[in-house]
Amino acid sequence: MFPPRIACLDLDTFFVSVERLLDPSLIGKPVVVGAAPGHRGVVTSASYEVRPLGVRSGMSVTEARKLAPHAIYLPTRHGVYSGYSKQVRAVIEDTTPAVQAASIDEFFLDLRGCERLYARPGDDGPTVGIVRAVRELREAVQARVGLPCSIGLAPCRPLAKIASGLAKPAGVRVVPEGGELAFVEPLPVRKWPGIGPRTEERLVGAGVLTLGQLIDLPPGPLRARFGSLGEGVRAASLRGPRSLGEDRPAFKEHDAPGTAEGTLSNERTFHADVGDRQGVSDQLRSLSERVCWRARRRRVTARTVVLKLRTNDFHTVTRSRTLPSPTDREDVVFACVLGLLDEAWSGRLPVRLVGVGLSQLQDTGGQLGLPFGQGRPAVGRAIDGVRDRFGYDAIRLGAVGEKTSWIA
Repeated sequence: MFPPRIACLDLDTFFVSVERLLDPSLIGKPVVVGAAPGHRGVVTSASYEVRPLGVRSGMSVTEARKLAPHAIYLPTRHGVYSGYSKQVRAVIEDTTPAVQAASIDEFFLDLRGCERLYARPGDDGPTVGIVRAVRELREAVQARVGLPCSIGLAPCRPLAKIASGLAKPAGVRVVPEGGELAFVEPLPVRKWPGIGPRTEERLVGAGVLTLGQLIDLPPGPLRARFGSLGEGVRAASLRGPRSLGEDRPAFKEHDAPGTAEGTLSNERTFHADVGDRQGVSDQLRSLSERVCWRARRRRVTARTVVLKLRTNDFHTVTRSRTLPSPTDREDVVFACVLGLLDEAWSGRLPVRLVGVGLSQLQDTGGQLGLPFGQGRPAVGRAIDGVRDRFGYDAIRLGAVGEKTSWIA
């Protein structure tokens, strides 16, 4: 058991709240941020006024308009929001320097060791001062930046995140030491970080509705099927993790150098559905460039290339291929993507979204590559040098007949 010292600060309807700071006439009105009328996109943030109608982050703006035609729809302004996120972080760092950004609107704080800093005479135990500091932090963010936020305080990171969600809007929720399971057990299974809609569907279909039911599955078929998941929830609730994780920069890919864990991917949603193969291919070329540029910055190569297509009826097709040897070269990845496109392309429905991903990553250990055998081993480094000096778009991968070449 641990005392509650990990906090999750979540900015409430962050993008909507910033828009209301910029235009106070929006306060109290139904607002959806994601795309202006007549434009494609997904909902980035929805005010509490439209959420009872079913509007939520991640759904298409077209669907949101059907549910809430009376709402005010605003385009996302990427150059504006990160500044407010930085202001919030500065306020947080006045409380504790141990801060990690999970996203542009979510931060984790480690308050271990701060007990004496926030203690006051008459406090009934060290946790009292920590809870008071968290409440004062919430008020400081509202007063100094003008943004509402909710904070969850718990013994570990997963419970802190859940608690911040339950504290909305603009509240504080504390999970006390020894009360971890009592806090978790009544919650729907979807509340646990990492349980997505498909897993939720399987659990609910099997009659497992709450996290308590998942944790205490009796011996039998259900335990054989979901027992490891339940044990993982129990273990994480009682013993952590308490680490804060790594910063996730706002609106930027997170590529820690030398980290071969996970995958690399980039996607693009078209402003209008694309029905011709060449238009899809052109976008895939750009995405292949991007993931390879990121791979070199991260100092990894990839064995597997992944193609993702989503048609305008929201059907998603995924294809992948494992290469004979790992690579970070755009021409190799793009050639593989074109082959996957040949397999996936039907042409019957226009395409809404495309994506390119790299998996089975391998750390290069900072090696520059062999001088022979792979052909043009220094091209990637030379291209990156041009981009470092003149900007990413200074040189791009172009098409010449059936081959690719670099265009400056």
